[in-house]
Amino acid sequence: MNIAVTTVTKAGRDERHRVIFAGICALILTVGLARFAYTPMLPIMRDQAGLSHLAGGWLATINYAGYMSGALLAASISDLGRKFVLYRIGLVIGVLSTAAMGLTDNVLLWAGLRFVAGFSSTGGLLLASGLVLNWLIRQGHRPELGLHFMGIGLGIAVSGIAVGAMADWLTWDRQWLGLGALGLAFFLPAWFWLPAPVSMQASAGQVAPALAAPTQRWMWLMIASYFCAGFGFVISATFIVAILVKLPLLAGKGSWVWVIVGLAAAPSGFVWDRVAHALGRIRALMIAYGLQVISIALPVLTDSPALNVLGALLFGATFVGIVSLTLTIVGRHFPANPAKAMAKMTLSYGVAQIVAPAMAGYIATATGNYHGALIVTAVIMVAGMGLLQALIREERRAAHP
Repeated sequence: MNIAVTTVTKAGRDERHRVIFAGICALILTVGLARFAYTPMLPIMRDQAGLSHLAGGWLATINYAGYMSGALLAASISDLGRKFVLYRIGLVIGVLSTAAMGLTDNVLLWAGLRFVAGFSSTGGLLLASGLVLNWLIRQGHRPELGLHFMGIGLGIAVSGIAVGAMADWLTWDRQWLGLGALGLAFFLPAWFWLPAPVSMQASAGQVAPALAAPTQRWMWLMIASYFCAGFGFVISATFIVAILVKLPLLAGKGSWVWVIVGLAAAPSGFVWDRVAHALGRIRALMIAYGLQVISIALPVLTDSPALNVLGALLFGATFVGIVSLTLTIVGRHFPANPAKAMAKMTLSYGVAQIVAPAMAGYIATATGNYHGALIVTAVIMVAGMGLLQALIREERRAAHP
């Protein structure tokens, strides 16, 4: 009897590991490769494929527009079965859109491919996370997604390692084909190991303790601060490699800078949870914003390779934490319908991701570098810190009217 129980328990653990691994693979494919491999490939495409600063910025903007379209579609679907189908469509698009980048040098076709690649990233970030959470709850496991979101950092690292390994012996187009082939390795477990969902009804005993509903002013301050975070994230995520490879000691090593970003991002969600427990979530957010301002400013202030690599580390260590902390804060304030409140936050973050790369492309075209865009971004992030401070004051005012 005891042996049987042990076997069942071990089988349950093994299945849990497979499901979480499937979610991580989905993130590596749809976010790390389909969406973010463009970052280490950007300087290579400029050198070998004639991609201009302006076109590079617009391709990034179009990619984020694709992500927003996928997010809005996912938010409009309540049926879990349909979400599962959309998740699998995202996996297929992730592989095909990545490989197809190497089959053309037409900017308009690139734009279409970047759009659908952005659409596919919804599969890993939004749909896979919900499906994994659904499965964990159904099976009686802890409803935690910390391991799942490690896939963001690991995906960034995988894309950087892959581009770095191929850069010296393959042309830009064959590198994209290679990235598509690599995507198949993550496609298979993401497709086969994530089970189809089962609808469930939450009992009253499963509802977590709720915080008081925030004021409308609180919500607008939070939305505005998250817009600033989206601005800071997308400028660094899109252009950090292109900026750092211009430093003599980092020339030709851009993809490895991207690996550093991913490795710093992988454990950051757990670290920021600990900081939040010690200091409070909004104060932890302010610290994360401040560190990201430093990461953005360093390429403008110094040509030191060591300090610029430190900036890359700071960026990797903060952006996942900012997303995790923000969505946790909002979800706790709106426990009855967290998805609706989170959708507003995602829309704010996404609008910034659409606007910012195009702005950076125009500034880089006019000035010949990204320093102006980085300065604007740092100022916006500082404004975001001011909004978070106002948020703290608003909470105090609401608590002691």
